[in-house]
Amino acid sequence: MRTTYTLDKLVAIYIEDIVRLHGILVSIVSDRDPRFTSRFWNSFHQAMGTKVKVSTAYHPQTDGQIERTIQTLEDILRACILDFK
Repeated sequence: MRTTYTLDKLVAIYIEDIVRLHGILVSIVSDRDPRFTSRFWNSFHQAMGTKVKVSTAYHPQTDGQIERTIQTLEDILRACILDFK
Protein backbone atom coordinates (compact mmCIF):
# COMPACT_ATOMS: atom_id res chain seq x y z
CA MET A 1 0.00 0.00 0.00
CA ARG A 2 1.45 3.36 -1.04
CA THR A 3 1.09 6.18 1.45
CA THR A 4 1.51 9.89 0.78
CA TYR A 5 3.41 11.76 3.46
CA THR A 6 3.50 15.47 4.11
CA LEU A 7 6.69 17.34 3.40
CA ASP A 8 7.14 17.99 7.12
CA LYS A 9 7.01 14.27 7.89
CA LEU A 10 9.46 13.40 5.10
CA VAL A 11 11.94 15.99 6.36
CA ALA A 12 11.57 14.69 9.91
CA ILE A 13 12.20 11.13 8.74
CA TYR A 14 15.18 12.25 6.65
CA ILE A 15 16.78 14.10 9.55
CA GLU A 16 15.94 11.61 12.29
CA ASP A 17 16.88 8.47 10.39
CA ILE A 18 19.20 9.26 7.49
CA VAL A 19 21.21 12.15 8.97
CA ARG A 20 21.22 10.67 12.47
CA LEU A 21 22.59 7.33 11.23
CA HIS A 22 24.88 8.50 8.44
CA GLY A 23 25.61 12.14 9.24
CA ILE A 24 25.11 15.10 6.94
CA LEU A 25 25.82 14.05 3.40
CA VAL A 26 28.70 15.78 1.63
CA SER A 27 27.14 15.36 -1.80
CA ILE A 28 24.28 13.68 -3.60
CA VAL A 29 24.19 12.73 -7.28
CA SER A 30 20.74 13.08 -8.82
CA ASP A 31 19.35 11.98 -12.16
CA ARG A 32 17.29 15.17 -12.48
CA ASP A 33 14.18 13.54 -11.03
CA PRO A 34 11.75 16.35 -10.10
CA ARG A 35 11.41 14.89 -6.60
CA PHE A 36 15.07 15.67 -5.97
CA THR A 37 15.40 18.94 -7.89
CA SER A 38 12.57 20.95 -6.34
CA ARG A 39 13.31 24.36 -4.86
CA PHE A 40 12.55 23.02 -1.39
CA TRP A 41 15.08 20.17 -1.56
CA ASN A 42 17.70 22.42 -3.16
CA SER A 43 17.24 24.97 -0.35
CA PHE A 44 17.22 22.19 2.25
CA HIS A 45 20.48 20.71 1.00
CA GLN A 46 22.06 24.14 0.71
CA ALA A 47 21.17 24.82 4.35
CA MET A 48 22.62 21.41 5.33
CA GLY A 49 25.80 22.09 3.34
CA THR A 50 25.19 19.18 0.96
CA LYS A 51 26.23 19.63 -2.67
CA VAL A 52 23.65 18.32 -5.13
CA LYS A 53 25.22 17.14 -8.37
CA VAL A 54 23.10 16.18 -11.36
CA SER A 55 24.08 13.65 -13.96
CA THR A 56 24.03 14.40 -17.64
CA ALA A 57 20.85 13.44 -19.42
CA TYR A 58 20.74 9.95 -20.93
CA HIS A 59 24.03 8.80 -19.42
CA PRO A 60 23.35 5.08 -18.87
CA GLN A 61 26.20 4.36 -16.45
CA THR A 62 25.30 7.19 -14.13
CA ASP A 63 21.57 6.63 -14.52
CA GLY A 64 21.92 2.97 -13.54
CA GLN A 65 23.98 3.79 -10.46
CA ILE A 66 21.59 6.53 -9.44
CA GLU A 67 18.51 4.37 -10.00
CA ARG A 68 20.00 1.70 -7.73
CA THR A 69 20.89 4.30 -5.10
CA ILE A 70 17.38 5.76 -5.26
CA GLN A 71 15.91 2.28 -4.85
CA THR A 72 18.13 1.72 -1.81
CA LEU A 73 17.13 5.07 -0.29
CA GLU A 74 13.46 4.34 -0.91
CA ASP A 75 13.87 0.96 0.82
CA ILE A 76 15.59 2.63 3.78
CA LEU A 77 12.88 5.30 4.02
CA ARG A 78 10.14 2.63 3.85
CA ALA A 79 11.82 0.70 6.66
CA CYS A 80 12.18 3.89 8.71
CA ILE A 81 8.55 4.79 8.13
CA LEU A 82 7.45 1.36 9.33
CA ASP A 83 9.52 1.86 12.49
CA PHE A 84 8.22 5.43 12.81
CA LYS A 85 4.55 4.35 12.98
